[in-house]
Amino acid sequence: MIDSPYAWRRLGVSVTLSTLGGIGMWALAVAMPAVQSDLGVSRADIAFAYSMNMIGFFLGGVLVGRLVDRHGIVVASVVSALGLGAGFGLASTTTSLLMFAAAQTLVGFSAAATFAPLIADISHWFEKRRGVAVAIAASGNYIAGALWPPIVELMIHRYGWRATYLSAGALCVVVMVPLAFTLRRRAPDHAAGGAVAVARRSLSSLGLSPNGLQALLILAGLSCCIAMSMPQVHIVAYCADRGYGVAAGAEMLSLMLGFGIVSRIGSGWLADRVGGAMTLLLGSTAQAVALLLYLMADSVVSLYIVSALFGLFQGGIVPSYAIIVREYFPPREAASRVGLTVSSTVLGMALGGWMGGKLFDLTGSYQGAFINGIGWNVLNAAIAWWLLSRQMRRPSVA
Repeated sequence: MIDSPYAWRRLGVSVTLSTLGGIGMWALAVAMPAVQSDLGVSRADIAFAYSMNMIGFFLGGVLVGRLVDRHGIVVASVVSALGLGAGFGLASTTTSLLMFAAAQTLVGFSAAATFAPLIADISHWFEKRRGVAVAIAASGNYIAGALWPPIVELMIHRYGWRATYLSAGALCVVVMVPLAFTLRRRAPDHAAGGAVAVARRSLSSLGLSPNGLQALLILAGLSCCIAMSMPQVHIVAYCADRGYGVAAGAEMLSLMLGFGIVSRIGSGWLADRVGGAMTLLLGSTAQAVALLLYLMADSVVSLYIVSALFGLFQGGIVPSYAIIVREYFPPREAASRVGLTVSSTVLGMALGGWMGGKLFDLTGSYQGAFINGIGWNVLNAAIAWWLLSRQMRRPSVA
């Protein structure tokens, strides 16, 4: 069953679920100006609602990961679909920032089951091509980012953000629930005893305890996505502020995440050859370069080009964490460990999204927000370099 045709079909279903559920992560990035105007709140206030979406995503990734380790992916996916329907539906009826932020928390929590838990689940079904499979599974989130922003922007323009949110919730329930039941087959046995022993020996080569490595990966995930959040969360508002229009910003977000798909799949191919830590270091360094280029972009054309480069450079960062987890932790902990690590990246998006809005309110521009992101990116690269240097210093374990 491992690396079998069924495994590839299962991967296809997982990507579809991730793409559908990903609307819960990307809708507000496009709807921000419309919701801000409708509710009569500040940029920092609406960025706070986005941060609550990301915090919900973090909590969902951690809790749903544990659920998947115990009961499998089907229950988690059904709960995700129903929660997305309820969250979008509630958000469409709100008239206050507090209630809107609460609804966004539910949306984020429910969308979480379509990201890290699906990545962890698919990692059980591949060995020779695990890096590629994990990267493809993680690409569902970016396919969603490429697909949904133009659709959401068009829907908001024609029907308003409330009708758009209500439609998104209905779509998730109607399509995701039947798809979830196609994943009923349980994950194959990985000769657990041997896998645990190898994982422990590999972990000891780093000189870290399991919780020590987990904490380091959480810090890495937090820092990389504080940096990543500036373009991904604020590019639509940034373009509107500079007079390029909301539609141009939505197109840049779609372009960014479309190239991110290419980056994620390419990073999976790379991780199968050089490992997760090296893949993380290369992605982190390239992302820092792209953030510097944003500071120099001075026209709408240059912003389109830099957005494409940003997507191409940073898409492989998040899947590399899942590869590192599978290199150092036993299979039975996969969903919990991947969920906690990958969800920390979403917490970084939440914190970074709020930071960007706050720095904009304080300074009247996004330059400080980009500089803040670059600083956090340096921390992420330092962690990746430390992990890689420990691997190279100590003998590898067969």
